[in-house]
Amino acid sequence: MRPFRARRTAVTVGSAALAATLLLSACGSGSTTGAQDANEKVTLTVDLFGTFGFKEAGLYDEYMKLHPNITVKQSDTQDEGQYWQALQTKLAGGGGLADVQGLEVGRIASVMQKQADKFTDLRTLGAGDVNDGLVPWKAAAVKTADGKVLGAGTDIGPEAVCFRTDLFKQAGLPTDRTELAAKWATWGGYLALGKEYVAKAKPGDAWTDSAAGMFTAEVGQQKVRYADESGKAVHESSPAVQSAWADATSLVADGLSAKLPQWTPEWNKAFSTGKFATLSCPAWMIGYIKGQAGDAFAGKWDIAAGPGKTGNWGGAYLAVPRTAKHPKQAAELIKWLNGKDQQVKLFTKQGSFPSSTGAQGEIKSVKDAYFNNAPIGEIFSEAAANMPAQVLGTEDGVVGKAFTDALGEVERTNTAPATAWQHALDNVKKASGN
Repeated sequence: MRPFRARRTAVTVGSAALAATLLLSACGSGSTTGAQDANEKVTLTVDLFGTFGFKEAGLYDEYMKLHPNITVKQSDTQDEGQYWQALQTKLAGGGGLADVQGLEVGRIASVMQKQADKFTDLRTLGAGDVNDGLVPWKAAAVKTADGKVLGAGTDIGPEAVCFRTDLFKQAGLPTDRTELAAKWATWGGYLALGKEYVAKAKPGDAWTDSAAGMFTAEVGQQKVRYADESGKAVHESSPAVQSAWADATSLVADGLSAKLPQWTPEWNKAFSTGKFATLSCPAWMIGYIKGQAGDAFAGKWDIAAGPGKTGNWGGAYLAVPRTAKHPKQAAELIKWLNGKDQQVKLFTKQGSFPSSTGAQGEIKSVKDAYFNNAPIGEIFSEAAANMPAQVLGTEDGVVGKAFTDALGEVERTNTAPATAWQHALDNVKKASGN
């Protein structure tokens, strides 16, 4: 990664609560037009990370029925860090890129300031209005000063806590969502209940999956984390980072962590083994849990409002590389996928929380049978409405990974927290120059 430059700026994202003032407009949920040849047989390639949910929710199948000449083929990598490294290699070489590439929100400032020339202005493909009707900060983050639109906003990541009701019952803990939300209204309360759980649970059963997961959720609740509004790196002195680090290392010291690196096969398996009882849970994690735990665990997972009842973890964009083989058709696809109606379906079936304000207005009453009919529309809507105006720096992905990797050292190699903290700072400097 190239080092920070003195004149670089950060991207500021506003509260989802501002959505109420945004003029709602169509978000491309109808059929697409404008292909050079409506009968031309085209295979569109889509390269993503994690679980966007398009395939799982049946949206590709629906699109292909509407467009018989189009075949959509998706490839995906579970670990976003691995995906990002591979994407950088492809961007540098200019080959191997799909027609549509996913971009995580923590990378978007870097892309906009360093790699804007690698992606196509969607206005030139007839999709300049693709982000009309989204929460303001989601659209603003991919719009250049001269008006170029370099990505289409998908979901956002309001936070809650997912928990295993069967494990709570075995340990004698309450399972009522409202009662739990009150008990862990703060991160201190969450840790205190965790101590109670591990004292009563079976030996070896942990409170949560990892210190990294808790850290990421906690820093996601603050406006300033890794960079300030001017773009200056502030991760070393950031109160948000220091507080989340202290809580995450306390989690480890008190034996509450399962010490499982996220996105690994061991972590995936633990969704159904009972290795951990709770999980910091952005909305998109709902679909991931269903995929990993499977039908046998329907009703054993539930959701409650998390500490602070707010936060944003993740969310993504879809972009069309300059080297895409079928840029026009790719733009039509992402415009349709991000339309209001499709965002409603994604949340209803997968839990991906919509960035479309119109879709947000239609999902507040949604419940999820897999999670004991949890009122996910209500829980995540409240978290989204309370989101702070979060600042995104160009090195957010680098900094976040450095700190979560360092927490892994604390968990799995018994590295002293102070030593691991310094390792995180050193690794940020190596990667970014700051």
